[in-house]
Amino acid sequence: MKPRLHRRRAAFRTALCYALITLAAVAVFFPIYYALATSFFTASESVSYPPKFFPSRFTFDSYREALRRAPVVRFIVNSFIVSAAVMFGQLITASMAAYSFSFLEYKGRQALFYVVLSTMMVPWEVTIISNYLTVKALSWTDTYWGLSVPFMASAFGIFLLRQGFLTIPRELKDAAAIDGCGNFRFFTTIAIPLSRPMLGTLAVYTFLTTYNQYLWPLLVTNTDKMRTVQIGLSMLQRDESVAWNSTMAGIIMVLVPTAILLLLAHKQLVRGLTSGAVKG
Repeated sequence: MKPRLHRRRAAFRTALCYALITLAAVAVFFPIYYALATSFFTASESVSYPPKFFPSRFTFDSYREALRRAPVVRFIVNSFIVSAAVMFGQLITASMAAYSFSFLEYKGRQALFYVVLSTMMVPWEVTIISNYLTVKALSWTDTYWGLSVPFMASAFGIFLLRQGFLTIPRELKDAAAIDGCGNFRFFTTIAIPLSRPMLGTLAVYTFLTTYNQYLWPLLVTNTDKMRTVQIGLSMLQRDESVAWNSTMAGIIMVLVPTAILLLLAHKQLVRGLTSGAVKG
């Protein structure tokens, strides 16, 4: 009797778990589905009440209208260039700093690392005015330099990669040093290859974060030629305050590249966040 009752309880818990997962999946994916469906609505269908959830016919007029009203492709290219520059910049600076905090011995290393970590507690908005004045003084407004250089170093990236480097046995470093392997060679041929999950995680996280920036690109760009995708979406929303189909078409076009990147890299992202990041 007891084993049967136990099996029933286990089956009930499993069914309840699957039901909660299904509800969570619906809650997450419904906004994406509704944006995709709205992008195929006509202008009148997108503002109808009660709202429709299925288009009466599939039309790409809203995509053509979005491309006519704003240079969406140009915005996507700008965002890709800036995001790639920030991503490679952070990979280089964070990996070198993390290697220093992990393997090099010098006075005040631990204190300096804590100072770097403390900058994570400072909201980025606090420094936005000083960063803008610096960029303006360098005449970098409305340029790729102004959009990317202020974000090429990150305390989070240093912390993440340091945790990855700490998983490399110290004995391996000592053995390499005995064989004549210097710091630069050990860094490029051993430490970096062994930390690929962390590097992949930082690359994906940095790219997506930069791709979704709004305030800084709005502040340092003055022309449509240098605008990024988030600014472009706000332009579509302003122009299409009545009909939402063109706005949703722009959102879908902007969403597709990052969704593809996330699908391709999600295993690397999860692996990096759950491996060396838990070692102190």
